[in-house]
Amino acid sequence: MDSAPSRMQRLSGPTVIVLALAVIGMLYTAFGAPAGHAKDDPTTEQSMAVKAGRELYLQGCSTCHGLGLQGGAGGPSLIGVGESSVIFQVESGRMPLKAGTVEAPRKKAKYTTAEIDQLAAFVGAHGGGPKLPPGKLNDGNLQQGGELFRTNCASCHNFAGAGGALSYGQYAPPLTEASARVIMGAMQSGPENMPRFSDNQLTPDEKKAVVRYVQFITKAPQPGGAALGRFGPVPEGLVMWLVGITALVGVTLWIGARA
Repeated sequence: MDSAPSRMQRLSGPTVIVLALAVIGMLYTAFGAPAGHAKDDPTTEQSMAVKAGRELYLQGCSTCHGLGLQGGAGGPSLIGVGESSVIFQVESGRMPLKAGTVEAPRKKAKYTTAEIDQLAAFVGAHGGGPKLPPGKLNDGNLQQGGELFRTNCASCHNFAGAGGALSYGQYAPPLTEASARVIMGAMQSGPENMPRFSDNQLTPDEKKAVVRYVQFITKAPQPGGAALGRFGPVPEGLVMWLVGITALVGVTLWIGARA
């Protein structure tokens, strides 16, 4: 019959090993394990967005643009167009395109913002191209944005951002419904007849100034009354003649009739 000390001696070896492994595991967890998780790794998050964007692309875009973004009979190649182009086209509802037209009209977006970003990540992973700058997109200098808009944009979009007609059945759309992402994406990608403004032409800060100005003139309240299209003194003068002079003539006739 084994004595208690002999049994303790046989158990001491495995017990020491188990305790040692437990101590090593706790020390590794406390001091040696990586600080972050895989899901917090920006590279991993980007890879997941690209993967999700690929699924969305194959379902909704590949029929026209090809399985490999190479383009086809129904749509151009998307290789190298960049994330900004996708954000402009999809967030403004221009894509998916219902039917071939001279110019793709704005309509309600078919994808959520998260899905749009995933599509943009997938397209941006094939050939690079422009992408939205980091940070807020509408915190630029308002006065500078006004000067840049009047110099580079007002000839087509009107001084008030109300849009205007172009040649061959095309038009510059109104900017009243455009989000900051859509405005920035348009400047970076140059859709349809619009010129593309590289960072050498307009820096990211200058583009943010334009975005702020556009949102100011299209969404600012009108404490003085009706905006009259924001076309300046022309409609104001027209209203003065049609309403003011007519009212004065009416009052004059009324006074004469009473006399």
